[in-house]
Amino acid sequence: MVNTTRSNIPRPKRLRLKSFRIQAGQAFARAAGAPLVADNQVRLLKDARENYPAWLEAIRSAERTIHFESYIIHEDDQGRMFAEALAEKARAGVKVRLIYDWVGGLTATSNKFWRALKFAGVEVRCFNPPSFDSPLAWLGRDHRKLLTVDGRIGFVAGLCVGQMWVGEPEKGIDPWRDTGVEIIGPAVAHLEQAFAQTWAECGEPLTESELVVASTIPRAGDTPLRVVASVPNTAGIYRLDQMIAAAAKETLWLTDAYFAGTSPYVQSLRAAAMDGVDVRLLVPQATDLPIMRAISRSGYRPLLEAGVRVYEWNGPMIHAKTAVADGRWARVGSSNLNLASWITNWELDVIVEDSRFGEQMELMFLDDLANSTEILLTAKRRIAKPKRPQPRRLRAKFDTISSGRTAAGAVRIGNAVTAAIANRRILSPAEARIMFSGGLLLLLFSTVAVFWPRWVSIPLAFFAVWLAVSLFIKAYQLHREGKREESAMLEVADANQETSVQQNSE
Repeated sequence: MVNTTRSNIPRPKRLRLKSFRIQAGQAFARAAGAPLVADNQVRLLKDARENYPAWLEAIRSAERTIHFESYIIHEDDQGRMFAEALAEKARAGVKVRLIYDWVGGLTATSNKFWRALKFAGVEVRCFNPPSFDSPLAWLGRDHRKLLTVDGRIGFVAGLCVGQMWVGEPEKGIDPWRDTGVEIIGPAVAHLEQAFAQTWAECGEPLTESELVVASTIPRAGDTPLRVVASVPNTAGIYRLDQMIAAAAKETLWLTDAYFAGTSPYVQSLRAAAMDGVDVRLLVPQATDLPIMRAISRSGYRPLLEAGVRVYEWNGPMIHAKTAVADGRWARVGSSNLNLASWITNWELDVIVEDSRFGEQMELMFLDDLANSTEILLTAKRRIAKPKRPQPRRLRAKFDTISSGRTAAGAVRIGNAVTAAIANRRILSPAEARIMFSGGLLLLLFSTVAVFWPRWVSIPLAFFAVWLAVSLFIKAYQLHREGKREESAMLEVADANQETSVQQNSE
């Protein structure tokens, strides 16, 4: 008798391939915590010259709502232009809501700027300002860049709002290179939900009636995508980045502004390159945070030795955070390849699974390489210095400080110093500067501790008291919450008992 159990029946190759794709889709959805949303129209937008006009056109066409979330809005010509557009719609009766990050706006925008917007009717909320009961909360920032209008059109990008993205041609200052996308279709509902998530973190949440539902948005195209709204400690985009590096078969091309990859992620890129995948990484040569250049370069050698091709952008700054794999999977958004974006920040990225969009991303990447310098290893396995002259940096007024980037840099320095002390891994020559800086800081700290102990003990004691008080406050709040829940449960139990008594008496 022939055994015809399900496991022994041969399956056609096409069915097996379809089943594999379904399983891969399920794995991506579980890793990123984001379902695949079909029937969208997606447009790739390059630099401020394409992003800003599209944003402003959408804002000026608004009839009901504008939801705008940006890490930084600079108080310069570009910031004032957007502020006036938002204020004009608010005065016209449109519900305008805006979120900015406290650290991002610390040196970029004055209180006068925000007061003018509020006076015009814009609802402005500041994300995660300093709080006495959360001494370390400032490390997690809202790094998202999002705009939705009337629940019908949305934008996700790496761009904030500022003059550096436009440049100053009359002074010979080139604009920053960056990337965004325009989305029309059911996925806009997921963008609205991402905004509502951050809005609720800053105050009173939006009601369900104020948000559009995906099923009510008509089909706009045939492009499927995922909206990955990362929050601290979820690491959704990190898991997805790891999976894509493992799944790529032919190409994996990455652009990143503040690269400081973790050892597991660097290993995933190395493994892909050694397996024959064309892995390329494009990063800035000039940067608004000089320490990040040394940190990024310290990670070149293990990548180059495995066959990963590394390029540095010759312009003033490349701020894009994008990826494209096998010409069919692409990522555009706010997440950098570092721990701050992967673990501590609120980030927003769009994952597009479409070969036409993937081809556009590949062409854009190759166009960027034409203005880049490839980093090579010499015969002695040392990193060769770029042959082309380094570009002019932007003026100091354009420099911004991000706690996320600073935290990522600190983690990278800490990892390198710890590795040197514990002899856990072989360090590259590029990390010599980090070793020297770490040793200098430790020596300086030791000197201060010996000769001026109060300069060390008093700040540490102050911070310990602050931390202790914050824990007491948290404990008191949790205790009160527990009491309220207990009272609510007793009220429900009393009501149920009263109902039961009435039913028995009847």
